[in-house]
Amino acid sequence: MPTLTRYIAVLVILASIAYGTMFALVTYVDPATRQMSYPISDDRFNR
Repeated sequence: MPTLTRYIAVLVILASIAYGTMFALVTYVDPATRQMSYPISDDRFNR
């Protein structure tokens, strides 16, 4: 049973590191927004 407890503890630690990393990215990184437009030919709509 100690190996199961150790396995669960390692999974919890890895999940908390991943969650902390995602939280830090959301909090500290500001994405650069820009205008995007792509021309689409008319033959793609007239099928």
